[in-house]
Amino acid sequence: MQDEPTPTELTKSVADFLRNDITPLISGHQAFKLRVAINILDLVTRQLTREEGSDAAEVERLRALLGMDGSVMELNRALAERIAKGEIDLATPGVAEHLRATTMDKLAVDQPNYASYKRELERGG
Repeated sequence: MQDEPTPTELTKSVADFLRNDITPLISGHQAFKLRVAINILDLVTRQLTREEGSDAAEVERLRALLGMDGSVMELNRALAERIAKGEIDLATPGVAEHLRATTMDKLAVDQPNYASYKRELERGG
């Protein structure tokens, strides 16, 4: 494993190179495909930047809700099973807050320019 450049720095550098140096040289359908590739690299960069912190926060919320330990995937599976069985719903303390926080974390990676996401951030979300 290398110390520098980090995977985040690498993906950001490639996206910046494509955006600044290659995009002006391409047009038509190839330009569209290039924008898609740049968007993917930007998404991966955001995911690398945010993943550890948001996963840790999600695990802590899920542990508190479910009273059990596990990986983020195991805990989400357990939450889904309890919701499906009717053991947990939006009236359960902490569930709505957990779902909202998880959604905001996911939007920060997937759609940070989404208008509703930005509005929620401005409201203190």
